[in-house]
Amino acid sequence: MVDDSHDITADILLRAYAYGVFPMGESRDDPSLYWVDPLERGILPLDGFHVPRKLKRTIRQQPFDVTVDTAFRATMVACATPAPGREGTWINDRIVDLYCELFERGYAHSVECWLEGRLVGGLYGVSLGAAFFGESMFSRATDASKVALTYLVARLKAGGFRLLDTQFVTDHLSQFGATEIPRADYKEMLAAAIEQPSDFFALPLDAQPSDVLQSVSQTS
Repeated sequence: MVDDSHDITADILLRAYAYGVFPMGESRDDPSLYWVDPLERGILPLDGFHVPRKLKRTIRQQPFDVTVDTAFRATMVACATPAPGREGTWINDRIVDLYCELFERGYAHSVECWLEGRLVGGLYGVSLGAAFFGESMFSRATDASKVALTYLVARLKAGGFRLLDTQFVTDHLSQFGATEIPRADYKEMLAAAIEQPSDFFALPLDAQPSDVLQSVSQTS
């Protein structure tokens, strides 16, 4: 259902996430938004997160400076920028503004990867209770988005999160263990997760690669 973008506020967004729906834009240049409630929902089980061996080696080598919440808008804009294999985007200016408001209110977060002072990868999403809703990611250097995702999962596990919603499942996410579950099962998991406390900053901001890999390998 398409809605006037100006009718959607940050508070409405939070209520929508709690109900299990999320907005998307028609295109980068179209200000209209519509609500999405997939029959099959993508999730990334936190206790089943798989880090490929090659990626573990990359993380240990620390090719990137990884930060949290230092460049939220820039990360969103990078996610909205066309790239090979992703010529179009659903992230329009209204979405950028709405999620930046959520960020200012503490409900949205980003993980960024830097190389020689340049933002080369990252992701952003929404946090509500013990649920995290991954929105989008980008990569301008080999493995940058994969490293950001691994750091995100380490942070979520350390902070007591119970649900990582990926909305849909892509080949990129499948290698980490992402799967689809029926809408009814998802909403049951969601209802339980948003009632639980969490701490996005339980993992130190200067966590070392060994801390990150240890966190993602732990089971609850």
